[in-house]
Amino acid sequence: MNARLIRAFRATAYEAEGAVARIGRRSPALDALLARHGVRRAGFITAWNPLSRAMPWGWNDRMQDRLREAVAVRVIGEGWGRGRAWAEHHLLVEGEPARLQGLARRFRQHAIVMVERGRPARLLAA
Repeated sequence: MNARLIRAFRATAYEAEGAVARIGRRSPALDALLARHGVRRAGFITAWNPLSRAMPWGWNDRMQDRLREAVAVRVIGEGWGRGRAWAEHHLLVEGEPARLQGLARRFRQHAIVMVERGRPARLLAA
């Protein structure tokens, strides 16, 4: 990932079920959401706009449906990643970082945002 893309990831707010995460910051609301689901960690992942190339909404929705099927029972919440110039639909998925990074690669994504109870959100390259 280049510096511009990393800045864009850092400028984005990642939301699921009303709880918001920002890279490098803790989120008590996300800690509570994870606790309600009985999980320690999860990652924000999307199938929208692979490799940061804007795709039509219909295509993005179809890919997101495929991602949803791939993670079915592990979805904790759905929401959006909103940056300065765009928004992408995300799933918050319970799982180990390596598994979620592999899933991100499968859907041609640059990275995931991992959240863990009591810790700051972090950006992990796929």
